Amino acid sequence: MKGERMSEIKKSFERLFDGEMEFDEAREFLISLYEKGESADDIAAAAEVMRSRSIMLPLDEETRKKSIDIVGTGGDRSGSFNISTTVSLLLSSIGSTVVKHGNRSITSKSGAADLLEALGIDLSMDIEKQKRLLEETGWCFIFAMNHHPAMKHIMPVRKSIEHRTIFNILGPLTNPAGAQKYLMGVFSPDYIERMAEALLKTGARKAFVVSSLDGMDEIGLSSPTEYAKLENSTITTGTIYPEEHGFERAPIEAILGGDAKMNAQILREIFDGKERGPKRDIVLLNASYALVADGRARDIREGVEMALDAIESSASSKHLERIVELSHKL
Repeated sequence: MKGERMSEIKKSFERLFDGEMEFDEAREFLISLYEKGESADDIAAAAEVMRSRSIMLPLDEETRKKSIDIVGTGGDRSGSFNISTTVSLLLSSIGSTVVKHGNRSITSKSGAADLLEALGIDLSMDIEKQKRLLEETGWCFIFAMNHHPAMKHIMPVRKSIEHRTIFNILGPLTNPAGAQKYLMGVFSPDYIERMAEALLKTGARKAFVVSSLDGMDEIGLSSPTEYAKLENSTITTGTIYPEEHGFERAPIEAILGGDAKMNAQILREIFDGKERGPKRDIVLLNASYALVADGRARDIREGVEMALDAIESSASSKHLERIVELSHKL
């Protein structure tokens, strides 16, 4: 029965992405999914169709297997600086293969693309240059608006619906590089297990899916964070307490950001060792879980040590400058 349901929902999404649904039918379809609450099967089916219609990054299977994305659904409206993008750059300086999937700001002052431009990274690269940047630095940015042309059929329908739709949670699952490892943030704990199950159904090998109880789609400092861990085709759940990893609790106000220019300054101050407070702490905490998901750290303690060493040795700041420089030379 479940297989039939997934097959039916997949066919509906194929019609939607191929522009075969009339406007009113498409609108009713998305609203009905929202009202019943999207299941893991719904999310996985939609993600598979969306990814199949995307412009994929042409990576070999070995690179796909070792690639990780650090990404959030957005929509938490916390006003924090770009934590996941900062973590993605930090991880690449440690030796991870990071395929960062993201877009411009939708619900915040600075999306991933806005921040990266403010840092000086050229985002106009075609897929061959993206691939070369990944090979040279272990990092590339996959600009969602350039890789999902089928979304042109859906945007008018999305804009006509006042509440969120399934597309508010699909982005992290539709990485055109086919990443198989994730640190994924979701805007509500209600979706943690569903997103983990959808990751499993769409081929992910290892992941942490997180949502902090203070409303952030990251591992937070001001409250515990609920998580689901995917490993060996099994999903387990638990709670992260920042103080258990040696971090002091801090209010959300302590990790607020601003526009892209301000967030770029925050990132550079973390990488340059000038910022040593909660903003650095939340990056270290999230990076440590990403390093465990990536298989580079055996546990969270080792992950924190690796991330801190990359900052204090200036490896992170030097690596960032290399990415900026190569993005313009390739």
